[in-house]
Amino acid sequence: MDDRRMGMVRVIAECAERAKEPLLIRYPWLISRYPSRAPSNNGVSFVDEKEDIAVERQSTGNDRCVYWLKRFPTLFEPCKESGRYLKDLPPTAVIICFHNEAWSVLLRTVHSVLDRSPEHLIQEIILVDDFSDMPHLKRQLEDYMMNYPKVRIIRANKREGLIRARLLGAAAAKAPVLTYLDSHCECTEGWLEPLLDRIARDPTTVVCPVIDVIDDTTLEYHWRDSSGVNVGGFDWNLQFNWHAVPERERKRHKNPAEPVWSPTMAGGLFSIDRAFFERIGTYDSGFDIWGGENLELSFKTWMCGGTLEIVPCSHVGHIFRKRSPYKWRNGVNVLKRNSIRLSEVWLDEYAKYYYQRIGHDKGNYGDISERKALRKKLGCKSFKWYLDNVYPELFIPGEAVASGEVRNLGEGGNTCLDSPARKADLHKPCGLYPCHRQGGNQIRQVTSGMCIDSSGKIEDLHQPVGMYPCHRQGGNQYWMLSKTGEIRRDESCLDYSGSDVILYPCHGSKGNQQWIYNPQTNHIRHGSSDKCLAITESKQQLVMEECSSNSLRQRWSFENYDPSKL
Repeated sequence: MDDRRMGMVRVIAECAERAKEPLLIRYPWLISRYPSRAPSNNGVSFVDEKEDIAVERQSTGNDRCVYWLKRFPTLFEPCKESGRYLKDLPPTAVIICFHNEAWSVLLRTVHSVLDRSPEHLIQEIILVDDFSDMPHLKRQLEDYMMNYPKVRIIRANKREGLIRARLLGAAAAKAPVLTYLDSHCECTEGWLEPLLDRIARDPTTVVCPVIDVIDDTTLEYHWRDSSGVNVGGFDWNLQFNWHAVPERERKRHKNPAEPVWSPTMAGGLFSIDRAFFERIGTYDSGFDIWGGENLELSFKTWMCGGTLEIVPCSHVGHIFRKRSPYKWRNGVNVLKRNSIRLSEVWLDEYAKYYYQRIGHDKGNYGDISERKALRKKLGCKSFKWYLDNVYPELFIPGEAVASGEVRNLGEGGNTCLDSPARKADLHKPCGLYPCHRQGGNQIRQVTSGMCIDSSGKIEDLHQPVGMYPCHRQGGNQYWMLSKTGEIRRDESCLDYSGSDVILYPCHGSKGNQQWIYNPQTNHIRHGSSDKCLAITESKQQLVMEECSSNSLRQRWSFENYDPSKL
């Protein structure tokens, strides 16, 4: 057995020595290559402490051994075709940034890179410690990694955040290609060659693997079929989202193994030619901690002469945390500040659609003169070119007939249409909430002061849209009325099928998602049922009623209504 696999056996042996109760663990190569040395062919192994391994609760280095003794599905046949990849591929530096990562989760990431990558293609693995304070990430990690000459550890002298930690890794790297991985991943067999092949053929191509899910509680790896690849997008809150490969892109390919163009990337796992990365300005060093860097890199890749792809033959598993591990500074909205810098430099005249979501409150976003000068020097294309050629599916708010709050005009007019915005809340009823005048999820109801409100996140699709106090700050109370009668939150639409009014992915077929607004009567009438949108006497819920000219509960106003766009 070579040194790398001996290292994996040592990891499992260490867990065995500290074991207090059994735990299912799996790690594919142990069974597939060395079944006699696997701790158990049934996948039973060890845990070193009784604890909740959910990643957001990592408070100790004593965590579960997470190496899963289970074969991954075999790559589908087109990925194994002879001659698919160039023989002479460039080596890469794998950069893994971490802060207080669990011991075995970090080791799972590192060992999967060592074990499942051709040795000559891994020039170095750079572990960037973003000022961790857990003991197991100090001397213990140093001693352990001394057994692996290709692994280097560099440490930040203060907390830098993910973006600047990645820049530290890039500055230390010597390889011609940089591959970024999060510290809670698992690479699969054959993950690296498809990525490096695309860069070898065109160094301006930025490539991402298919990101499979590792359960954040059980740590089980869930393989995604390569035929079900999604591509990245974004909404006008400048939040990344996934969506299906557009039909125009599907028609461009002969088989599902071919890389697909993606408007944006998730940002945690990708490979990029080092020289190209430096030419387009790496990351904006004015970005703080985390957030927005993936969209900035995506936009400038496309606009400045590159291509962004998802590669179906490359699979990497990732633990998706339920919440961010970063501690934000009091009084500073880091995500907002980063997004404003992004908008000012790259979005051109389309930046106004993001500013509408934040109530046009830009605040202090720092000096962006160098970033603007870089874009000018590179001769990058316009954001309109990007939307027309890379992401034509994106709904443009400027085409909306109405936008802003949907306010109910009953009893004071202080509540707005609002709704949760997480994917898990799709299909749940909408409602009224106090109007906050911060945009986002709300539309005003004329006399109640309540606004239609929804958090707008993918996880909340199918959840009820509600009424909340209008806050006039955009966010969950920002809605758009399209020319075809959709009341939209980006790619989600108000939908009524006979029960609750919910958010549902926009389908463009009218039907349950068609609403007709009459500015004279202030009614919002549902196209297929011919009923009118109303609020209950309690002003807390939305209902559909027979239209009545005498009911203030059925009267609504859009913050910005322009009938000339009909």
